[in-house]
Amino acid sequence: MITVKGGTLFFACLLALFAAISMLEFYNMALPTRKGESWLAALTAAALVLAPCSTASSRLLLSIPGLLFLAFSLLFLFRIRAINEAAHDIAFALLGFLYIPFLLVHLVLLRQTIYGIQWLLVIMLIVMTNDSAAYYSGSAFGTHRLYEKVSPKKSIEGAIGGLFGSVCGTLLAKFTFFPQLTLFDAVATALVVGMIGQLGDLFESLLKRSFGVKDSGTLIPGHGGVLDRMDSILFAAPVTYYYVIHVFKG
Repeated sequence: MITVKGGTLFFACLLALFAAISMLEFYNMALPTRKGESWLAALTAAALVLAPCSTASSRLLLSIPGLLFLAFSLLFLFRIRAINEAAHDIAFALLGFLYIPFLLVHLVLLRQTIYGIQWLLVIMLIVMTNDSAAYYSGSAFGTHRLYEKVSPKKSIEGAIGGLFGSVCGTLLAKFTFFPQLTLFDAVATALVVGMIGQLGDLFESLLKRSFGVKDSGTLIPGHGGVLDRMDSILFAAPVTYYYVIHVFKG
């Protein structure tokens, strides 16, 4: 409802909140001793997501990566905990920015395109139908492990079922609220974005296994943290945005 009714700024503010919470969760997993820096990183992540709403957004977005690298490099330079862990801490800090706000900001950019609202709904449909279909097809038919080292419960059958669910989701969009979506666009985005979303889920599972945690947080009882709910969308956002601006004819 917020995606449809709210303007770009309101939508960006909601995403900025998600980015800040996700960054706190990431720091809690990757850099648990860096509590002070985690709050600064969370506020910075929120600001990055809001950047496209600025009148100087293109210049601002170009300047941010370099300034961010300099700022956090100097911050960690003068706040050394253990010098043998300094490179490790800096690498994880910068990974957090690349992983969360730099991917999430593509949703704001997508919202600003001509059919931005429809495309945001398409992403949500792809991810939700993919997750649901993957769960049920994996439960019913799953016998071959997809990537056991990273996610032991996921199956190849579940992944294929998830992609079928994504195709159903985009076709639903085409024949209801998004007639400008061609049949090619519907199938192509379902398969590509659906597959990328599955890889996003696997990537977060890889991070959590590396950090030795089951969930990114406990904010959503029974479902983990905000980052657990956004892992597929984080990877899907830039792929969809670049598809829209380079391939989609409308």
